[in-house]
Amino acid sequence: MPSVQSQPVATKITRAAIFLVATVNDGDEARNAVRVLCGKLSGLVRAVGFRALDGDLSCVMGFSSGAWDRLFGAPRPKDLHPFVEIDGVHKAVSTPGDILFHVRAGRMDLCFALAAQIIATLDGAVTVVDETHGFNYFDDRDLIGFVDGTENPVGQDAIDSTTIGAEDSGFAGGSYVVAQKYLHDLKAWNALPIEQQEAIIGRTKLDDIELDDAVKPTSAHNALTTIVENGEELDIVRDNMPFGDVGKGEFGTYFIGYARSPHRIEQMLQNMFVGRPPGNYDRLLDFSRAITGGLFFIPTAGFLDSFGD
Repeated sequence: MPSVQSQPVATKITRAAIFLVATVNDGDEARNAVRVLCGKLSGLVRAVGFRALDGDLSCVMGFSSGAWDRLFGAPRPKDLHPFVEIDGVHKAVSTPGDILFHVRAGRMDLCFALAAQIIATLDGAVTVVDETHGFNYFDDRDLIGFVDGTENPVGQDAIDSTTIGAEDSGFAGGSYVVAQKYLHDLKAWNALPIEQQEAIIGRTKLDDIELDDAVKPTSAHNALTTIVENGEELDIVRDNMPFGDVGKGEFGTYFIGYARSPHRIEQMLQNMFVGRPPGNYDRLLDFSRAITGGLFFIPTAGFLDSFGD
C-alpha cells in the first residue's frame, strides 16, 4: 500500500459544503476516468484552494462496496459492505451511489469551483444522483433550532475515532462514512412546545446543555446515539449540514458520520429506527424522514495519489 496519509476526515467544521453522490457509468473508459481523477484530486484541491488560502478548502472521496470491486478489486477493506436498509418504526433507506465527494470550505464559491472541476475532469464517466449544498446556520444549529455536533470528539480523539489502525492493517489510515439526507416537517416540529422538543433531542434548545439523565427520556436522540461497548464510549465525527429549498418547502439535514468502523454508526441507526429496546425509537424521526442512505470507504490520500503514476 502507498504511504499512510489520511484524507482530511477529522478537519474542523466549515461554513459551507457540497455533497456529491455519483454512480460510475458502464465501461472501461468510465472506470479509468475515475482512477485518473483519484490521482488528480489533490492537485485540483490545491489549485482551487490557492485562490483563497484562508478558505480551508478540502475534499474527501469515498467508494461504495460495489464500486470498490469494479474499480480496484482485491484486496478490499474488511468491513466494507453495501448500506443495509433498516425497516423499523421508520425506515432508513438505501439509495444508489458509487462515489461520495464531501467538499467543504469557509466559502461556498470554493466548494462550487472544486465540485465543478471534479465533474469536468470525470467528463461524463459518472452520473450525479444527488447534489446537496450545505450551509452553516447561525451558531452551528440545525434547521430544527438545536446545536448540532456538540459531542464531536476533537484533536487526537477525533483522529482515533475515525482512523483505521491495526484491525485492518492493509487499509490503516482509512475511514468509513455513512451519508444520509433527512427532510424535516418543520411545521409540525415548530408546533411542539419547546420542552417537548428538548425531551426528544435530549438537550436544552437555547443553551445547548444536555438534560440530566433523571429527566431525559431513554428515547432521546442523544441517548440512543450514544454507543458504549465494554465500558468504552465509541465516538464518531459528524459534519452535518443544513440544506433547503425555500421555494419547494424543503428543509433538511445532511447527516455525514465518519468512523474507523461502520459498526458503531450502524448501531446508532438501529437504535434510532428500531429502538433500544425495540419500539423505544428516536421520536425525532416522527418529524425527520431519511430519503437517501449510503456507506462508503475513505481510502488514504496516498492510495488516491498512487493513481497519478
